[in-house]
Amino acid sequence: MTIKECYAVADADFADVIKRLGSEAMVKRFALKFLNDTSFEDLKEGIRLQDGEKAFRAAHTLKGVCLNLGFTGLGKASSELTEKLRGREISGSEELMQEVEAKYTSLVETLRQVE
Repeated sequence: MTIKECYAVADADFADVIKRLGSEAMVKRFALKFLNDTSFEDLKEGIRLQDGEKAFRAAHTLKGVCLNLGFTGLGKASSELTEKLRGREISGSEELMQEVEAKYTSLVETLRQVE
């Protein structure tokens, strides 16, 4: 799978990110680096520990990374979770966290198919 095909499958905006990064090779390089980003794991840990500050910071970071890379679907879900966690309160965020996790898992699986 090419990176352009990956973006089409992954609810991501290839046209927008290529404007910023300039070439398909650069998009691929940075998109694949996402696989090593720890924001999602930090978010899960913050939720598990009921640490509202850690969860908020991780959700905010994940949102930013997704917006920079054009990962629209995950970016939108993590943005909604960020706003829910803005008051550093974990309760009531379960449904949004499930959506973020589903979109994250799908995106990672798709990125791993890139040649």
